[in-house]
Amino acid sequence: MSREKPLIRFGVLADPQYAALPPHPTLNRHYQASKAKIAQALEVLDGEELAFIVTLGDLIDRGWENFDVVLPLFETSRHECLFLPGNHDFLVEPEHLAKVHDRLGMPAPYHHFARDGFRFVIIDGCEESLFATRHDPERHAQAVDRLAGLEAKGAINAKDWNAGISRTQFEWLRDVLDRAAWDGEKVVIMGHYPLYPDSDHNLWDSAEVAAMIASYSNVVAYLNGHQHTGNLGQLGNSWFVNFKGMVDTPDENAFSVVEIFADRIEIIGHGREESRTLPL
Repeated sequence: MSREKPLIRFGVLADPQYAALPPHPTLNRHYQASKAKIAQALEVLDGEELAFIVTLGDLIDRGWENFDVVLPLFETSRHECLFLPGNHDFLVEPEHLAKVHDRLGMPAPYHHFARDGFRFVIIDGCEESLFATRHDPERHAQAVDRLAGLEAKGAINAKDWNAGISRTQFEWLRDVLDRAAWDGEKVVIMGHYPLYPDSDHNLWDSAEVAAMIASYSNVVAYLNGHQHTGNLGQLGNSWFVNFKGMVDTPDENAFSVVEIFADRIEIIGHGREESRTLPL
């Protein structure tokens, strides 16, 4: 019996956080082990038919030189490998901060592209942050003010390891979703920070961005990392999937294959990542 063919299949990694550092036992993070985990994940994924592989941020834990260790692993894959930065990817020397997106091969900090009839949107959750703006005093001061405002309100995500997006990016996202709806495209959005359910790891703008996404019936999913324990929620017709961190545990991996069908999303988890069936 032939297996039903999905509309699209792609691979997902989150938070490898590679660095030449000893393990952090309290957080159960094993930075050096991520090199072998990435290689293992890519070997498995190269045996699959995929449109691409995406890493949802925090490829490295810190240190510009660590990009040179792990990025070549992806160059050996037979698949197109896509990246977006997380907070740890900006823990580099100030002179390198403006080059992080280029180092990850991104055409722009936030952008969109079409694959197999789907519109994929990559947002830049690090746009307004304390870490990505250290080389820009004006933007850094704005981020400090934003965080202080959240702290004053008692927001649970008022943390310096989180970040937010600008009004410019918010309106850009709305415009992209409007055009996709007009063109009859299904949409998958990808970012580093969770949006929903509520969490102390969420994007500073999470409630507003999640509500906007949920207002579009054609957005099937928002995919993210950052919160290493993972999470799952549904708002409107949209699933919010938080993938688990690869860096956690000494030797157990975490990565996935995502399949989208007309009536559901199938997540095939490997290692610590659980498999799920999400009805559409």
